[in-house]
Amino acid sequence: MTIALFIVLPFILTFALFGVYAERKVSAFIQNRVGPMVTGPYGLLQTLADIVKLLTKEDTRPAAADKPLFQLAPVVVFTSIFAGFAIIPFAPNFVGSAAAVGVFYMMAIISMDVIGILMAGWGSNNKYGLYGAMRSAAQMISYEVPLSLTILCPVMISQTLDLQEMSMQQGIFSAQLLNADPNYLFGLKFLNINVTEVGGFLTWNIFRSPFLFFAFVIFFVASLAEANRTPFDLPESESELIAGYIVEYSGMRFAFLMLSEYGMMLLASLLASILFLGSWNTPLPNIGSVRLADWTSGVVGEVSGYAWGAFWLISKAFTLVFFQMLARWTYPRLRIDQLMALCWKYLTPMALVLVLISAVWRLMMI
Repeated sequence: MTIALFIVLPFILTFALFGVYAERKVSAFIQNRVGPMVTGPYGLLQTLADIVKLLTKEDTRPAAADKPLFQLAPVVVFTSIFAGFAIIPFAPNFVGSAAAVGVFYMMAIISMDVIGILMAGWGSNNKYGLYGAMRSAAQMISYEVPLSLTILCPVMISQTLDLQEMSMQQGIFSAQLLNADPNYLFGLKFLNINVTEVGGFLTWNIFRSPFLFFAFVIFFVASLAEANRTPFDLPESESELIAGYIVEYSGMRFAFLMLSEYGMMLLASLLASILFLGSWNTPLPNIGSVRLADWTSGVVGEVSGYAWGAFWLISKAFTLVFFQMLARWTYPRLRIDQLMALCWKYLTPMALVLVLISAVWRLMMI
């Protein structure tokens, strides 16, 4: 609780502050313009000015709105997403709640945000808000299926629901920490490579089990839909629904909903990094006498271990966030029928095949 309150919450707030600025600059670069440049040097204070404006604006409420639902919805959305950060291992031995069923908890708690979105759309008593909320419910519930199936793949390979243990398995110290044979642990017993000695990116799940790269791609696409990001931003859809389920919100409650969106982007990126990209482990390998993996991993339990672990995990997550922003300004918005067809006709069957492959792969490792 202490870690979540005093470290994770300020981190999310800071990320949202700079994430909005970064997205404006990324979009400007893609569209060959400069973006914010007036408020502060290079426009650095533009997002801060927007936050001050939101905090000082009146918190309006439609006269015909359902007051309890309308006012509580942003809190439900933000709380469900913020609670997901509790089980994220930011470094060795540095996690808010080392839950043995962390993955299950994560999927259960973040699925509650759709309840808040439905409350926002219904409670606003606005047809655009209701349309957006219904779109969001259909989209998020549908894409949770391929998302959950792709999460099941690394869970089956790692044989654990604990994200910290899964992180340990993708590092150079995993054989010692888990008391397991290194070649068996990484599914490379047929190769003359001790990856726990080499370390680096070879210990990541997508290299231990190459088919997990395709699971990672499906996870990334489904996470865009879960975060209501373009090309899956139909719940907001400014060109037709104005702003969807947030159309009637202003001031602090609008800020909560925007913070939730960026929080979901970061949470999905952190989870993808843990499940597929080696978590807080270094991507640099040991090459002969050049011990890159050793000195960029630090010592478990010491300041160097915490610092390097947090650096690598956050760097991987920020890279994925950048690609999420890149997708927003690259691909057009899908129609609702295309959205559902992509989920049920393509992503879900492919995810099911990957689950079957994961089961066979795991049996071959025994």
